[in-house]
Amino acid sequence: MGLLSSKDTSGDNEMAFDFHFPTSKKALIIFTRNPELGKVKTRLAKSVGDESALKIYKFLLKHTVEITEKLNVDKYVFYSENMHRSDIWNPDIFRKKLQTGNDLGERMKNAFAEIFGMGYEKVMIVGSDIYELKQKNIEAAYDALQTSNFVLGPATDGGYYLLGMKELNSEIFQNKNWGTSTVLEATLKDLKDEKHILLEERNDIDYYADVKDLDVFQQFLPPYLDKNFL
Repeated sequence: MGLLSSKDTSGDNEMAFDFHFPTSKKALIIFTRNPELGKVKTRLAKSVGDESALKIYKFLLKHTVEITEKLNVDKYVFYSENMHRSDIWNPDIFRKKLQTGNDLGERMKNAFAEIFGMGYEKVMIVGSDIYELKQKNIEAAYDALQTSNFVLGPATDGGYYLLGMKELNSEIFQNKNWGTSTVLEATLKDLKDEKHILLEERNDIDYYADVKDLDVFQQFLPPYLDKNFL
């Protein structure tokens, strides 16, 4: 099943209710999907197939671990479905929880509310599919919260790859067409009266066009595809 084991799922999910005392004033939320065949990167899979899409997603998960594990913040991985003790996310570094809510906005709001409720002063969320994102970019985003209440990382598809804030603003998670090109614009309208900072725009990995010209992804593509595939 790839990076995650299917054994002892219910027992592992009990970890979601563990309480952790903050060791920092800053927390990072990482949203991740369980890496299962046919359930990740479905838009990409339409061009490259389910197996290649899964391999690419596992690679992106590994990249996300590498750019976050050394951050001097408390780190929480919020799984889409099931948690597992023995997987790519070292439990000595990453605290594990489950996403809750009916859509992406509600799941993010609930995650922020839970983490703020633990006493953190700066909370940030990132996804797990931004190959261009580096550790120094996340550190710069925390620095931006020194002088601003909100920080956003715009994605090239009209969404955002990073969102940070000093206190929960539930409005920005409501009345959005998640997964469309309108999300960032609608979010910025909600923040028009708030001091916020926009980071550099970055590309997330959703379609074949997002990987076809990047050498690092060629190893995962099926033989019938080349850089001229449309």
